[in-house]
Amino acid sequence: MKKVLFISAILAGAVSSSAQDIQFHYDFGKLLYGRGGNITEYRPRMTTTVEMFRPDKWGSTFFFVDMNYGSKTGDGGVLGAYWEISRNLRFWDIPVSVHVEYNGGLDIQGPGSGTGAYDDAWLAGPDWQLASRDMSRTFSLAVMYKAIPRNMKNPHNFQVTATWNVNFWQGRFLFSGFADFWMENRPWQVTAHSGADGTDFIFLAEPQLWYNFNTLEGLQDFNLSIGTEVEISSNFVQSGFFVIPTIALKWTF
Repeated sequence: MKKVLFISAILAGAVSSSAQDIQFHYDFGKLLYGRGGNITEYRPRMTTTVEMFRPDKWGSTFFFVDMNYGSKTGDGGVLGAYWEISRNLRFWDIPVSVHVEYNGGLDIQGPGSGTGAYDDAWLAGPDWQLASRDMSRTFSLAVMYKAIPRNMKNPHNFQVTATWNVNFWQGRFLFSGFADFWMENRPWQVTAHSGADGTDFIFLAEPQLWYNFNTLEGLQDFNLSIGTEVEISSNFVQSGFFVIPTIALKWTF
């Protein structure tokens, strides 16, 4: 551990550059769970993600946008979109930032079923960062108040978010991802044998593993990566626990 020091994302910005990428994910959820009716009929087969991280002397800005595409013949086009944008601010020397964030989106469940919106959510709280001296390994933990104004049961909630990035084997591989645990009542998640009004607690983690082609000799400017993401969730898009992998491509700008 002697090579590891506590450092904020703001300080990291002094030694690391901005990053933007676009990802293409083929989702195996329908294949793994669809036959038994254990997962929504309209789970997308394809998702594209655009994300950006940009540090500056006052902190850092991060956002991503997910676009979900139809999984049935005749669906066509984008069936859902979701985005998050966050800002970390720090004006002191300790490795804790003030984190503020917004989440929201729209989801079309299928032909004739109408549309549904992800409830707008506003988050704020402390964000603690850990990084190695060469920035090849980073970790952050945010503990936040989460306001969901349109939640009918309780607009006042919380969320704990962990994120990580680990480069290894001379940068050939990147292990990254996040894990969220939060409180949000979702009445539609009632199971067939439950008399309750849904769940109040949701877990979602999406670890990713990438192989970077630009580490190969002669391909230094070829910023394509191939990899996988595994969505591990409990009571996220519906009641129950699911483990859903993808196969993915990523281009980093």
